[in-house]
Amino acid sequence: MNQYFTEVIDAHVAIENWLEKGAGDEQGLLARFDPAFSMIALNGSRLDFAALSAFFRAHRAAKPGLAISIEEMTLVAEWPTGAVVSYREKQRLPGQAATLRNSTVVFEQTETGLGWRHLHETPIAQ
Repeated sequence: MNQYFTEVIDAHVAIENWLEKGAGDEQGLLARFDPAFSMIALNGSRLDFAALSAFFRAHRAAKPGLAISIEEMTLVAEWPTGAVVSYREKQRLPGQAATLRNSTVVFEQTETGLGWRHLHETPIAQ
């Protein structure tokens, strides 16, 4: 498995642990994201690194029973210092219907490692 697919999976394990149990290191979780990170959320709103950080701080252990799975990863493009990966994400909470989204992430290599530079999520109607 390439480094980008591994990072998608590892990041979502860390996010699941953080949101579901409050487990993990906040700085380690946030270090995955480039300081210039941007995101288009499911509702179409834009988030930057500060907003993402605030979201994680506010939602630590806020989703007991959360399970996240990643499917259908595709390497859309790759260059010497980064890549674009698309994937389908499923989130499940006890007693609720699963939510599905198609996501596309832009990765950039930095001095400190691989960073999430941009993420775009689109809900999948069920």
